[in-house]
Amino acid sequence: MSPRVLAERLECSVSYLSKTLALLTRAGILESVRGARGGVLLRKDASEITLQHIVEACQGVLVGNHCRIKSAPDVTCGYHSAMMDIYGATMAALARWSLADMMVIPVQPGLEGVSACKMYFQGCERHCTNTRIETKGKDTE
Repeated sequence: MSPRVLAERLECSVSYLSKTLALLTRAGILESVRGARGGVLLRKDASEITLQHIVEACQGVLVGNHCRIKSAPDVTCGYHSAMMDIYGATMAALARWSLADMMVIPVQPGLEGVSACKMYFQGCERHCTNTRIETKGKDTE
């Protein structure tokens, strides 16, 4: 699928999507294919690409900065202790979810083939499955 068609389906600008695809290509997540039938392809299996890989390819390495008291380097203030918890939970979730996990389409009974989700569009069926997520201890709600 071309970046232009993908941008239309995702309702985002072609310019923004092109920049994002370039970052993902530079990170080795995507492979760019030129020509009339060009577009982008996954460079690895979708199960090997985590959300952490994708976010860090676009935003840089995520760092949890927090205060340290010089006389007690293992001590942080209450605010930064909370931020460290949030950082840890965020990093765990990004590392736990793969692109393959994200491509699973949860289908509500009676709505098979109909979805308001931007990520579901004609042509994604060959990359997705129509089942609920029930693996790796992830919540489906």
